[in-house]
Amino acid sequence: MATDRPGRNAVDRRVESLDTIAAVLPLERRDELAELLTDQDVETLRHLVNQGMGENTLRALASDLAYLQAWSLAANGSSLAWPAPEALLLKFVAHHLWDPERRVINPQHGMPTDVEDRLRIQGFLRSTGPHAPDTVRRRLATWSTLTKWRGLDGSFSSPALKSALRLAVRATPRPRKRRSAKAVTGDVLARLLATCRTNSLRDTRDRAILMVAFASGGRRRSEIAGMRTEQLTAEAPIILEGRPPLPSIAIHLGRTKTSGVENDEVVYLTGRPVEALNAWLDAARIESGSMFRAIDRWGNVSQRALDPKAINDIVKHRAALAGLEPAEFSAHGLRSGFLTEAANRGIPLPEAMEQSRHRSVQQASSYYNNAHRRTGRAARLLD
Repeated sequence: MATDRPGRNAVDRRVESLDTIAAVLPLERRDELAELLTDQDVETLRHLVNQGMGENTLRALASDLAYLQAWSLAANGSSLAWPAPEALLLKFVAHHLWDPERRVINPQHGMPTDVEDRLRIQGFLRSTGPHAPDTVRRRLATWSTLTKWRGLDGSFSSPALKSALRLAVRATPRPRKRRSAKAVTGDVLARLLATCRTNSLRDTRDRAILMVAFASGGRRRSEIAGMRTEQLTAEAPIILEGRPPLPSIAIHLGRTKTSGVENDEVVYLTGRPVEALNAWLDAARIESGSMFRAIDRWGNVSQRALDPKAINDIVKHRAALAGLEPAEFSAHGLRSGFLTEAANRGIPLPEAMEQSRHRSVQQASSYYNNAHRRTGRAARLLD
């Protein structure tokens, strides 16, 4: 960490430390995180960056750590405990998994109002009801992992915590929701692309985002937002009989959510998606760095990458322009839509998985099974 200078406080030091890892770990709320996190928290993140941990994993860890610290300050008036005593873990579960019906009778049930208000004001709490069980489990897992990295033992495996989680989940029934109610299949994608009809920067960018995200196998929004020109490699044109050569590029994804530590995942783009991407890079005069960037109201292209949430917003915005219901579509719909469209076109599952980079045959095949069931003879007995 940098040497202290006169008038330099702990928050200033943490801001500077967070700046040194911002290129690897984008932190939009850097100043706020500098106040929330302790010196040891920041040093832990710096250590993990130096160890080469995947960027998406680091973002998730930093986000969870910031939430845990904010909750601890609001609920206990002190920073997060290391190691966490069992009572604190049980308190975390009680604050986040509760029975809405019981809260009507007992306002003290669940997260106290003052804690909830403080987290909401800080932007950490958006839900008006109990949290999703998976979110609670993930944050507890992050807390446990960081505890182990500090060389400490916690009470995360205690029977009392496991029992409390199990009972709390039963008391907070939440219907499972698909990430995107509808898949963005080929016909839907065509309608979205039709809204990008002009040569404006925004239309050119959104056209490239939609085509690249879909054609590259339905890439996750974090992968699209973080994509850089350095990941592209020009490939030899694809020669097809009776047609002009099709441009081709390789996208080196590096380590992804499902790849191994040493794997460099690669997918390929051919034809129109390549042309759309090149048109955007030329129009925005992007020669290096982040490929997809924000555009302000005066038409200036930012130097910084889009936030992953912006990819979701773009899909919903284009859906609205196309006369579709925005709530029914999301960025994940491009991923599910790629496999659904591949199934509809009779592309073998292994070939589609080579592009989507799915590791689970069971998960990928579910899209194929649904497509075949919908068009199969059993579904058409009365056609």
